[in-house]
Amino acid sequence: MSYRRVLAIPDVRFSLVLLFFARLPGTAMGLSLTLHIVSTLGRGYGAAGLVGTATTIGSALGAPAVGRLIDRYGLRPVVALCTIASTAYWVSAPHLPYAVLLVVALPAGMLAVPASSIGRQILTALVPPDRRRAAFSLDTVAVEASFMLGPAGAIVLSTQFSSTVALTTIGCCFAVVGSLLYLWNPPIRHEDEVAHGHARPPLRSWLGAPLAGTLLVAAAAVFVLAGMELALVAALRETDSVAWTGLAYAVICAASLIGGLIHGAARRSLSQLTLMLLLAGLMIPVALLVHPWWLLSLALVPANLACAPTIAATSESVSKLAPAEVRGEAMGLQDAAQKFGLALGNPVIGFVLDHSSSAWGFAAAGIGGFAFAAAATVLIRVRSRAPQAVR
Repeated sequence: MSYRRVLAIPDVRFSLVLLFFARLPGTAMGLSLTLHIVSTLGRGYGAAGLVGTATTIGSALGAPAVGRLIDRYGLRPVVALCTIASTAYWVSAPHLPYAVLLVVALPAGMLAVPASSIGRQILTALVPPDRRRAAFSLDTVAVEASFMLGPAGAIVLSTQFSSTVALTTIGCCFAVVGSLLYLWNPPIRHEDEVAHGHARPPLRSWLGAPLAGTLLVAAAAVFVLAGMELALVAALRETDSVAWTGLAYAVICAASLIGGLIHGAARRSLSQLTLMLLLAGLMIPVALLVHPWWLLSLALVPANLACAPTIAATSESVSKLAPAEVRGEAMGLQDAAQKFGLALGNPVIGFVLDHSSSAWGFAAAGIGGFAFAAAATVLIRVRSRAPQAVR
């Protein structure tokens, strides 16, 4: 079985578990910060959104730069820097006035511990190419699980204790997982790749049309998912079914988990572009089934079955196209592309929802995904001098 073969590789099990916990504080950040700004500082949701946007922009700008630092100086010094910065920010955040919080949010986002990109680098170094689909599928499933637990933990800590406890806990979590990563110091390149040296290839030799298209798919997937989440909340509000939000999210997360597991276990998988087209295409007919809430939840299952596989296939494609010497930067670019999809999806679908209905929100998310996918198809199918990974 493919998963058994992957998990039998030394250090893979430990890395998956550690990286699951490393992602948890990141999934709780946005909600914890929003609750703190609204409830404790007495500001509005718009003010909270500004801080969240600054953090997201900082993360998108910083991810490729942090990845490039890892490529050049290795994992340990960069993890140490990011761990110190993240811990200091989140431990001090509850005690900062809003104006200061807004100013420091962007640099804090730039220096956040890049758990996702580091995780993909570690798996690429540990797992042979023929087993990476299963490895990245497991990693994506772990991401889904962290998004199910992290926000729930943020709500419990913020409501049962205080937002100060929630933000301080996030800082302490970053300190613990960052310290464990520093002490473990896992490989970010395979032994054969290390033997080739550390010379950095020119940017245009590897960041060509195929990789650009792959990054566009990463942005497209998150655009669709961000739009789906907004439209789901809008649909539940239309019928006074907000109380069922948690169960609806559990259904779609479970569907994504199952899709990811099937993708990794299958002997042959659909291509990255095909999965993206399925994700976008299956989102459009959801517009016809927005009420009642339980029918909407079931209608979202087919599209979400393609969610984790699309993201896993994107990670696998980046690992193949990026030379080992720049893999950190390439993985950072993938993170940045996903942040771009999120930053674009929220306002675009939000505008649609403000001027129409939740049904059109789902349709717009799917149509937007198709537009991204069309552009990605043109880039990925460019045959002229496609970059080859250095092995």
